[in-house]
Amino acid sequence: MATSYSQRKYDVFLSFRGEDTRHNFTAHLYDALHCKGINAFIDADKLRRGEIISPALLSAIEGSRFSIVVLSENYGSSRWCLEELVKILECKKTKGQVVLPIFYQVDPSDVRKQKGSYGKAFAKHEENMEKVHIWREALSEVGNISGWDSRNKDESVLIKEIVSMLLNELLSTPSSDAEDQLVGIGSQIQEMELLLCTESTDVRMVGIWGMGGIGKTTLAQAIYNRVSSQFEGCSYLEDVGEDLRKRGLIGLQEKLLSQILGHENIKLNGPISLKARLCSLKVFIVLDNVYDQNILEYLVGSHDWFGQGSRIIITTRDKRLLMSHGVRVYEVKKLVHTEAIEFLRRYASKQQIAIDEFMELSNSIITYAQGLPLVLKVLGSFLFSMSKHEWRSELDKLKDTPHGRIQEVLRISYDGLDDKEKNIFLDIACFFNGEDKDHVIKILDGCGFFAVSGIRGLIDKSLITISNNDKIVMHDSLQEMGWEIIHQTSPKEPGKRSRLWIYEDAYHVLSKNTGTQEVEGVFLNLFGIEEIHFTTKAFAGMDKLRLLKFYDYIPRQTQNLLPHDFSPKNLVDLSLPCSYVKQLWKGIKHFPWLPVVPSFDDFQMFFPFTDFLSIVLILFGMFASDNPSRECNVPREETDFARSAMFSEALGEEDELYNSGNSHLAVGKEVQYLNILCRTHHQLP
Repeated sequence: MATSYSQRKYDVFLSFRGEDTRHNFTAHLYDALHCKGINAFIDADKLRRGEIISPALLSAIEGSRFSIVVLSENYGSSRWCLEELVKILECKKTKGQVVLPIFYQVDPSDVRKQKGSYGKAFAKHEENMEKVHIWREALSEVGNISGWDSRNKDESVLIKEIVSMLLNELLSTPSSDAEDQLVGIGSQIQEMELLLCTESTDVRMVGIWGMGGIGKTTLAQAIYNRVSSQFEGCSYLEDVGEDLRKRGLIGLQEKLLSQILGHENIKLNGPISLKARLCSLKVFIVLDNVYDQNILEYLVGSHDWFGQGSRIIITTRDKRLLMSHGVRVYEVKKLVHTEAIEFLRRYASKQQIAIDEFMELSNSIITYAQGLPLVLKVLGSFLFSMSKHEWRSELDKLKDTPHGRIQEVLRISYDGLDDKEKNIFLDIACFFNGEDKDHVIKILDGCGFFAVSGIRGLIDKSLITISNNDKIVMHDSLQEMGWEIIHQTSPKEPGKRSRLWIYEDAYHVLSKNTGTQEVEGVFLNLFGIEEIHFTTKAFAGMDKLRLLKFYDYIPRQTQNLLPHDFSPKNLVDLSLPCSYVKQLWKGIKHFPWLPVVPSFDDFQMFFPFTDFLSIVLILFGMFASDNPSRECNVPREETDFARSAMFSEALGEEDELYNSGNSHLAVGKEVQYLNILCRTHHQLP
């Protein structure tokens, strides 16, 4: 949820003896931590090989704020566990790491004095006396740290206590980044907490209302971080308006239930009333950036849907939406001058700037920012890195900007980007906001944009952030600015714009065949659209097409998607999730710049294509049909039909696929890895 880098990679490192607790206590503890949004590291068996502790484990220990040591019966018999413990206690001394021991079905004195099972274990370790001395000291030290004795209480109660304690500790010590984000809103947090009144047993819905860039999301995040641990179930749905476009209302219900109930990938057959599932639970829900009344009706329809004491926060720019749903409205206030000065100090502190220059520049920025934190952040990041002459010149450009035109003020930072950074910014604004960072980097690198340095530059200029789960996040006001930049290149004819992502614009271009060589990317979400009518001629003029994604595309009749003379020489990303196409095109095509695996999630087609230069070809959840139009000639060196839950359900045993005699799959020598997971398998071509 958070959108800033943290110095710590993990909240918690779990040290435990696998044979004792991996599949019971430690697994339950890890799940409970995960459900509360606590980022815990749990090792895989493959990290434990040989005699020396792996660099990955060392890095995980060093990168954690807390270490939980589950001291079970056989913990002392494992050299690995003892080496982990030594490293953990070293980090306690050198990095201030907090160590929390759990004495799981053992007497703490046995750990301290190496008696009982620990004494027997050390009798076998005596061949290495130097190590044994260090291990004994480590066990004595951890045995003297106040922790939990599992013999004194039920495991479920113990796990709740541990999770609650960790939440309180994590939330009581915010990172410096988090503190920076809260500058100027301390009083608003207090006012919101009064409105929520978490001590009351009634159900309350509070709307956070204000213009774009004023800090609605920051305020909602701050409240969520402070009070969510007091509830039985929690859900924070970021940018729910964008999520509606991608998932639909049913998908949003599934995501909400998954977060609250702590079960991943809940699937619903159709829209349901959440009342039956949630009416007995005390829940805390945040719906961020709501613009559609249907979202409220489907997700938080009425107060009686939720258990006593539940709280729901809704952030939106639309006050009428809140009032029509009977939600109490809290209006976010702009920063006053003194708060804005304090906010800007974080950017000036990174540069060598004299106090008089700081005040002159800050006062100028504040004039244009109009009390909006987003504008202060973007202008501060951009201007404080410049010389006095440069920033005065840039500010002169803003003098003619009409009052209230925030996007035009923000544009000064965009105009300062180089061409590759501008392309990255626009691609993110139109196509990749909220997408996985590493996946986007692969695509943008394939476009020749030097994505790692470009994304770093956008982060430094406060134009994007990276979430804790490695998603690229762009503020909706900046995203709208990007959209407007694209729109202004050809206000009346979308076929002359570089990027098409709005359904009406894309449909106009495809159905009227007005696409030109200016079009570089087409993303079309057809979720819930009955029919879309266009022919292969729609793409005939798009010679520079780099990015193509159709979601839920089911043509009215079996047809090729692209014309036979289509040249994919610039195509970098080809994605057709949840779609059905008989053929992409006729004949064989060469993909010289395809660095990313084509995405065919839930995709049904025959395979007329070849020469994939990508290392991994994943046909995930596709519907494979028989009678192909031609033999699939996918180059290949090694085949791996990977195991998965879906695989087992759809195909039965793995060996059946190996021995099924699918002779139609002919692969060449260049592909290094082929992973095929089929949902419905008749015969692979």
